[in-house]
Amino acid sequence: MIFTLAFRNLFHDRVRLMVTLVGILFSIVLVAVQLGLYLGASRMITANIDHADAELWIMPFGAKSFEDGGLLMGARERHQALATPGVERVTPIVVRFSEWRKPAGGSTRVVVIGSDAEEGALLPLNLETGSWDDIKAPSAIAVDKTYLKDLGVEAIGDTAQINAGRVKITALTSGVRSFTQSPYVYMPLARGRQLVGAAGSDLATFQLVKLYPGADVEKVRNDLLNRLEGAEVLTTAEFRQRSLRQWLFRTGAGVALIGGALLGILVGTVIVAQTLYSSTKDHINEFATLRALGSSSGYIHKVILTQAGLSAVFGYVLGMLLALLVVLASQSTPLPIVMTPSLAAGLFSVTLFMCAISAISAIVKVTKIDPATVFSR
Repeated sequence: MIFTLAFRNLFHDRVRLMVTLVGILFSIVLVAVQLGLYLGASRMITANIDHADAELWIMPFGAKSFEDGGLLMGARERHQALATPGVERVTPIVVRFSEWRKPAGGSTRVVVIGSDAEEGALLPLNLETGSWDDIKAPSAIAVDKTYLKDLGVEAIGDTAQINAGRVKITALTSGVRSFTQSPYVYMPLARGRQLVGAAGSDLATFQLVKLYPGADVEKVRNDLLNRLEGAEVLTTAEFRQRSLRQWLFRTGAGVALIGGALLGILVGTVIVAQTLYSSTKDHINEFATLRALGSSSGYIHKVILTQAGLSAVFGYVLGMLLALLVVLASQSTPLPIVMTPSLAAGLFSVTLFMCAISAISAIVKVTKIDPATVFSR
């Protein structure tokens, strides 16, 4: 009976129902897009960190993120780390913003990543065309196909310059985006050093520390801190958080995305609250009749909450369908939107909560009903 009454109240005014569903729909889409962008940005920022086979990262003091590693370190830190109990290997990598000079003129910024895959350091992510052997060829590099147009090239075999060095595209990655919009360029360590002006040296941006199975990460980290005077030692999780803080919160991007999601929830709540209140007001005599016939306040409150719940379900289904279309359309863009099962479930919970909160205004109105008003009509 509760469900039937709520359903009839909801569909009594089709125009009002459409306004409610549109409000919920756009609220869901806005929240999904904002949080999806947040997740997408987070994945881009931490992709290389998560992909690296290391438990600890040795870096210069003041390194802000994977892309902004500060000054290059010498080989001393690597040798000291190798002498630390529990350390299986220490692999240097070079990461530097550099100038990419387009074949037809003009330039843009890229992030040079020099790493030797044979030593278990950092393989290029999601290689789609070509292999590591192709990247090891003279002057060879790998870039993501998403950025080919931005780099002024078209396909494998095209050449360009990074700083003063000539490079040739021999492999392509797929879906490896950069939050800074400076494309990642993968190459062997020696070539990376050469292109950033450290040719013939042992300099590196980071030293990736791989531990023996069963080694205590915190103990090894403390031992490294005692041995290394001019460097920091972070766990992979700590470095992830530092990079996220740098790009999402110190730049304000993350705050803007979360703020947009909260605004979407607020707008949806207000629209649904106004509709439920108006619907309750239109049916106030029916509710007064129920009270006069002995229905409890709890029964009427359940009717209103069920009406809000139905609005949430219908609006969520429509909103998610539209949101998924937006997600699919964004996959080929430099900043794709991410939709995960946990985010979808969270959005459903948020929708239910939003509609439940919206029902409060209608419940307050019903609570003030005097059953005697039914006899004055």
